[in-house]
Amino acid sequence: MPTLQFKGKSVIWNHHLSVPYHTLEEDKNLSFQAEKGEGNLIIEGDNLLALKALLPQYSGKVKCIYIDPPYNTGNESWVYNDNVNSPLINDWIGKEVGVDDLTRHDKWLCMMVPRLKLLRDLLSDEGVIFISIDDNEQHHLRQVGDEVFGEENFVTNIIWQKKFSPQNDAKYFSDMHDFIVCYAKKKINGSAGGWIRNLLPRTTEMAERYSNPDDDPRGPWTSSDMTVKTYSKEYDYPIKTPSGRVAHPPKGRCWFSGKEAITGLIKDNRVWFGESGGNVPRLKTFLSEVQEGLVPVTIWFHEEVGHNQEAKQELKELFGGESAFDSPKPVSLIKRVLQLATSKDSVVLDSYAGSGTTMHAVMDLNEDDGGNRKCILVQMAEATDKEPRKNICKDITQERIRRAIKKNEYKSGFRYFRVGEAVDAETMLSGKLPTFSQLAKYVYYLCTGSHVQSEIPFTGDEKKIDERSYFVGSTSNERIYLVYDKDYDKLTHLALNLDLAKTFLKESPGKKIIVYAPACFLDEEYMAEKRIEFVSVPYNLFTKSLNR
Repeated sequence: MPTLQFKGKSVIWNHHLSVPYHTLEEDKNLSFQAEKGEGNLIIEGDNLLALKALLPQYSGKVKCIYIDPPYNTGNESWVYNDNVNSPLINDWIGKEVGVDDLTRHDKWLCMMVPRLKLLRDLLSDEGVIFISIDDNEQHHLRQVGDEVFGEENFVTNIIWQKKFSPQNDAKYFSDMHDFIVCYAKKKINGSAGGWIRNLLPRTTEMAERYSNPDDDPRGPWTSSDMTVKTYSKEYDYPIKTPSGRVAHPPKGRCWFSGKEAITGLIKDNRVWFGESGGNVPRLKTFLSEVQEGLVPVTIWFHEEVGHNQEAKQELKELFGGESAFDSPKPVSLIKRVLQLATSKDSVVLDSYAGSGTTMHAVMDLNEDDGGNRKCILVQMAEATDKEPRKNICKDITQERIRRAIKKNEYKSGFRYFRVGEAVDAETMLSGKLPTFSQLAKYVYYLCTGSHVQSEIPFTGDEKKIDERSYFVGSTSNERIYLVYDKDYDKLTHLALNLDLAKTFLKESPGKKIIVYAPACFLDEEYMAEKRIEFVSVPYNLFTKSLNR
């Protein structure tokens, strides 16, 4: 497969592995109706750090991702700020990427690749990602998407009509559309599992095409022409109607099947001759026998999924006429994505949350169909040029969702988090320590490649994590412990000793024991005999982190 080369590729291709895990710290003052949150999270901070922080709880759990990254038009004033250890890339940090920047495509790709890799890790095997983009980077996105997700997992390139009227002062062509590039984590291949797209629900107008004028017990039906253009003399014969009239196909056409087959359809009351019984025969198609929905197409017109002006109007209505965000997406557009990609209990993620349309759409769809979808939004705290004092995540994203809940009376809420301290050796040795629960989830993920089952904001039941007994979690073959305390002075006196080992062995008959601790006072021969593995916190822990 051809690959795309760009400046910095060799440096950033595995950069996501060296990004340290960070804690997520809740701001309860900005959470809203948290008891009804149903797993909805708004996370303020750099999305690369936030995505890495989500891995221990959500790797392989997200069903649908929608992102709307910078289009790199040269007018967005986005800044490359990833902390990559490279002289070339260090020279890019903190500088706006403008239209005259000859490396702007390289910078955009260097920004996108580690995020796409983490997003892929978060997707379930049945998951799918939709990425909004325009002509500036669509061709690059396809090439790098093929490398990250696999060329075989490309699904389609959707055209969305974002405008409904032409721009008469356009220099060449009036730009009327954007793209939405779609990749599955794993496309269906034979009997193997993977993403299965949903059908779209029928509109009311489509459903009204089916009626039941003859009270057929099989329910509503619609009728269709029984003739075809491809002429066959064998299929050109008279049909006697119930009224006694004889019907023939129009000149140059014939019936779609032979006499015996159509006679069987007439006996089964699958042919309609009109209320008088003398009309030209038409074939009955029953609503109960057709697909439950519509196959989606790759062109999405604004009449069906909204346009840019509609999106801005939605925000203005929520913010009292104020234009709160420059380029929001319409709720109906994201609902179309969700209809195709989610079930009623799916986890949805948007790591370029902007004004928060994705969570708004999730709540709206849940209201429509009684679903319990959960949504995670990630948004930087950066201000806009128009509103330099505003924090986008707090003052726009969070505020939009809060107002949408109140206005539409959604039975939902969310919890608000910020990306906290790094969980790495340097940070821990400086005395900035995570809680036991935060580090335990991270330890479990590093040890097993899976997630601790945990409470909101994560999924499942966290109660088995026990700080008093140092228990983290277990697998079918292993039991994992973390000898740790958030108090730095206490932590420096903790170690895996013989008494703790005996306690752990008693609790774990027949299982290998893995113990994370600051120090170990057991000899190697004893640990080998008892099947005990020691991992040093912090040093060996972070060596393992880089190797994952």
